[in-house]
Amino acid sequence: MRIGFTGTMSVGKTTLVKALKETPEFRNYTFATERSAYLNSLGIPLNYKTTIEGQTIFLAERVTELMQENIIADRTILDVMAFTNKACKINYLDAEGFEAYASRFLQKYDYIFYIPPEGVGMEDNGIRETDLEYRQQIDEEIKKLILKHNKSTHKWFTISGTTKERIEQIMGLIEFEYLLT
Repeated sequence: MRIGFTGTMSVGKTTLVKALKETPEFRNYTFATERSAYLNSLGIPLNYKTTIEGQTIFLAERVTELMQENIIADRTILDVMAFTNKACKINYLDAEGFEAYASRFLQKYDYIFYIPPEGVGMEDNGIRETDLEYRQQIDEEIKKLILKHNKSTHKWFTISGTTKERIEQIMGLIEFEYLLT
């Protein structure tokens, strides 16, 4: 299975992926976590200052993840599309074309889990943007993209709560889907 988590910054996606790494059900999986610090160190601008070139690199990373079997990633193509659409240095036409191209890869996910920001405080890791208004804009953009592209895969779910509760929700949803097939 190819599982991805989507959501605005600082909602616990990376924490969740690291916790899933410890579960026996996913022992044969590859786990992909953010490389923003590394990419930023190469001079690739992040967040609202990103460029179409930078977003192309992020898209390539997500597509590379989708070329693998049994992977769990703390980002999805939706995240890349949302940050592209909200970037101040990317014009509307470029963002629209980028989204159209990137969206073709959404069907490769077996599951996409959206994590809302409600009840989760903003954490400053020294790399991510900490502007709460921008955080909300990215969240709204991700929700808009989910609605727009929901036919790309039928396995979109929202999960919330503590990391333990989120894992229980994921396991329950995957098990339920398995029982239906």
